[in-house]
Amino acid sequence: MKFTQVLAACAIGSIAAMSQAKPIWQDFSVSGLYGENYELGTDERTTVTLEYAAKLKYGDVFFFNDHLWDDNHDQSNYFEFSPRLSLGAVSGKKLAFGPIKDVLIATTWESNNQDGLNFDNILYGIGFDLAIPKFQYASINFYKASNDKVKDDYQMTITYGIPFTLGGEEFLADAFLDWTTAENEPGHKSELNWTSQYKWNVGKHISPDTKLYVGIEHSLWNNKFGSNVRQNDVSALVKYHF
Repeated sequence: MKFTQVLAACAIGSIAAMSQAKPIWQDFSVSGLYGENYELGTDERTTVTLEYAAKLKYGDVFFFNDHLWDDNHDQSNYFEFSPRLSLGAVSGKKLAFGPIKDVLIATTWESNNQDGLNFDNILYGIGFDLAIPKFQYASINFYKASNDKVKDDYQMTITYGIPFTLGGEEFLADAFLDWTTAENEPGHKSELNWTSQYKWNVGKHISPDTKLYVGIEHSLWNNKFGSNVRQNDVSALVKYHF
């Protein structure tokens, strides 16, 4: 591991430790997806995703793990662990201005062994939580990436969720967008990955507290993993929140 990755990993550990406290809120979910138009590896994929998100006294944390089966019965994993430290909470000062409601130190650990690619990347930078009308949440993070296999680059990550109703039914559109810079070396192109989910809350027809969603996930990924591959696929989705 490179020295910069060691430093960044220590930063992630420190932020995670400083954020430890009884959660203000937390959410755990499991999703199942099935799609047939993948560009790297086999066409068909089945994915089980575990997600955890929590708001803590001094920040927040998000974690997910994708466990994937392809139609050759091969299995692989990809995960991200993203603790953030709220500068407003630590300083005791309100850092809101304009659409920005908080400023955070943002970190992420990415680990992959999908599509024949194995790497561990460490990202660190600054994040902003945003207050946007009609949005359940929105944030934007700017990272320096300490990459395992290729030259270091920069990344911007946007996340958002928009709840809405149609005909008395509850829906949620949520997504993330990752954009990375290109570097002057072979096999390291600028990437754009916009993955969005469009979900219907069928759980409310079971009980008011049941959070069961069905819908689709759309993945649009230009230059996947820095290659020339353009992925554009739609997967069937079932998601349950505990």
